[in-house]
Amino acid sequence: MDINDLRGLSTALLLVAFVGLCIWAYSHKRKAAFDEAANLPFADEEPAAARDDKENNRHG
Repeated sequence: MDINDLRGLSTALLLVAFVGLCIWAYSHKRKAAFDEAANLPFADEEPAAARDDKENNRHG
């Protein structure tokens, strides 16, 4: 086994890993978890209606 065989095997292994990662990332089973994670930056914000009520009470 020479260096070219190792390069070919590593390329094939990385291709399999990449395809597996793509299948995992776009799996329908993971959609709910990814949607929840995507909304985490907005978790601390208050709804617009509550924010408007606070501003109206402060200025009114």
